[in-house]
Amino acid sequence: MPRDLPLSNGRLLVAFGRDYLIRDIYYPHVGKENHATGHPFRFGVWTADGFSWMGPDWQLDRRYTVDSMVTEVRARHETLGVELLCHDAVDFYENVLVRQIQVTNLQDQAREIRLFFHHDFHIRGNEVGDTALYSPETQALIHYKDDRYFLINCAVGGEVGVRQYACGKKEIAGTEGTWRDAEDGELQGNPIAQGSVDSTLGLSVTVPARGSVEADYWMAAGRDFREVATIDRVVRDKSPGELLRRTRNYWRLWVRKDQRGLDPLPELIVQRYNQSLLIIRSQIDHDGAVTAANDTDITGFVRDTYSYMWPRDGALVAVALMRAGHVGAPEKFLQFCSHVISPLGYVRHKYNPDGTLASSWHGYVRDGKPVLPIQEDETALVIWALWQYFELYRRIEETAPFYRSLVTRPADFLLGFVDSTTGLPLPSHDLWEERWGVHAFTVAAVIAGLRAAARLADAFGEAERAARYQAGAERMRDGLGAVLWNEREQRFARMATPGPDGYTLDMTVDSSLVGLVEFGAIAPDDPRAESTMRQVEERLWVHTDIGGLARYENDAYHQVERENTKEIPGNPWFISTLSLARYRLLRARTAEELARGLELIEWAARRALPSGVMAEQLHPYTGEPLSVSPLTWSHAAYVRVVREYLDRTAHLNRCPACGHQTGRKTRLTDRLTAVPDGDESALVRPDSPPHVLPW
Repeated sequence: MPRDLPLSNGRLLVAFGRDYLIRDIYYPHVGKENHATGHPFRFGVWTADGFSWMGPDWQLDRRYTVDSMVTEVRARHETLGVELLCHDAVDFYENVLVRQIQVTNLQDQAREIRLFFHHDFHIRGNEVGDTALYSPETQALIHYKDDRYFLINCAVGGEVGVRQYACGKKEIAGTEGTWRDAEDGELQGNPIAQGSVDSTLGLSVTVPARGSVEADYWMAAGRDFREVATIDRVVRDKSPGELLRRTRNYWRLWVRKDQRGLDPLPELIVQRYNQSLLIIRSQIDHDGAVTAANDTDITGFVRDTYSYMWPRDGALVAVALMRAGHVGAPEKFLQFCSHVISPLGYVRHKYNPDGTLASSWHGYVRDGKPVLPIQEDETALVIWALWQYFELYRRIEETAPFYRSLVTRPADFLLGFVDSTTGLPLPSHDLWEERWGVHAFTVAAVIAGLRAAARLADAFGEAERAARYQAGAERMRDGLGAVLWNEREQRFARMATPGPDGYTLDMTVDSSLVGLVEFGAIAPDDPRAESTMRQVEERLWVHTDIGGLARYENDAYHQVERENTKEIPGNPWFISTLSLARYRLLRARTAEELARGLELIEWAARRALPSGVMAEQLHPYTGEPLSVSPLTWSHAAYVRVVREYLDRTAHLNRCPACGHQTGRKTRLTDRLTAVPDGDESALVRPDSPPHVLPW
């Protein structure tokens, strides 16, 4: 089930499922310590006509308010004659979830309507040793274990405090929990329970005929009773409505910080762009870890989560944010990497949000010999991200402390971790974490990393070092062409495996081959790139009404179609499709060619959920999210390709003689297809090189 409404302030992350029930609660790090672990926090309504928990009997419209990390959810139950308008937010400063519910009576007579909020905590990820209690001091419910406290309170008509409650057992000897107690509209008032426990609170409103009444609810997180009680007083003093207003304003200020060039784009694309920025931000911890995804449902598939910081994902996300004008989170990401990188100059597979080493399946031994359990592209892309930071913002004093830890040390490692015969990297794990060898994507990333290191070394006055890094990158580029290019197939191999008789090529068509162009290993108009990318698109496009690009041929991960793999080579992935969009844009020389990239941006915008959430992959027949949702990388890819489209459009509208804007604007039709006012091809000299960003 996708988490289509994540809310976060960098310390507290609360994620709602598609049923509008809280499913995940992370604190004090985004992605670390899930206190719900996917168990539903039920939300129900009682009237004299019956009772219903939020679920399939409700008509739900789940969205965010415009340009903000505050929800706007409409829930309607025809049988009960009730409609709810809900706004939820994690306050941008205090660690508290605030919920404001407008209850509308759809019937022609005044009546009592009761709301019930259920809490199924598994503090620190398990139910052992929890306590749930009613606190008369705060007139609130409290759940705690060790130094993790959660206080839950409510208010109606300015009257604060929990009046109806029950604390009880769950998951023991057949007990289901206090939520069952609520279904008759009454709660028994048990004040405390220990072990595997839950709680439910109820509040009552009298709503006039065809009228509405508001109710408030909040959940504070802290390390002890005093901390959550202090937050409770803040909510009382300021009011839940004020916290919602200030949080809405904060995120609108943040997301609108840099809206360069967005005006000509269609509303949906801009909306998804801003939503993507906010969703990315919801997945970033206050200490700099960029988590890949926080959707606990994936544990049912792999018995692990995506709630980790992969340096590759983090680098790509950081660069997307920087390209969108946001530098705070990328700076913290770079600080995080400088703390966790090995003294030998490489980063490991993945990390927990608190900086500790995360779980891994990368072995330390292969064929009886010790190996490094790494994905080498991750190390290279951290250097590349630092170069983007330096080039875009020229923050010399801020970059200098990273020079040894994130430039020279890792670049020296990359330069030494090569085959002396070919200059190619030694084998490591691929970006999909499935194969061991020398991967085209890794080669491209390492070339980009070494070039970035050369530029930074040159900027900091180490010319000899810069020359060594640049020479290593160019030798690796030569090795790429000599080893991974397959003349017979007229495309690059996705992987080469070294052996006693040379390299064995894996010619599976893989969307990661786009990385060769994205990271500048080969030019977009290189005939080898054109031939490879043509085959990537032809053989990986999903030929259903959903469309999109598969990850690679016959991809088995969450595979839906196992028979007709020619037409459906795998499930469509957002990052694969958007990588193809970037290639089209980098290759484009005319407005018409740019429009082909815009078509894929439109595809991603339309395939997102109404909230803007983009999953890792989609069902090829229904378009439903598969695997984790949201995937931070998907949103970063979307942001980056929108910025690429705007940059390339500006470039093609530039006079080739003087470099100034021509004043000609690209007009967009309802189908989001670029239509030039004039012949835009005249703006580009036939012999002019394609514009490639300096990486």
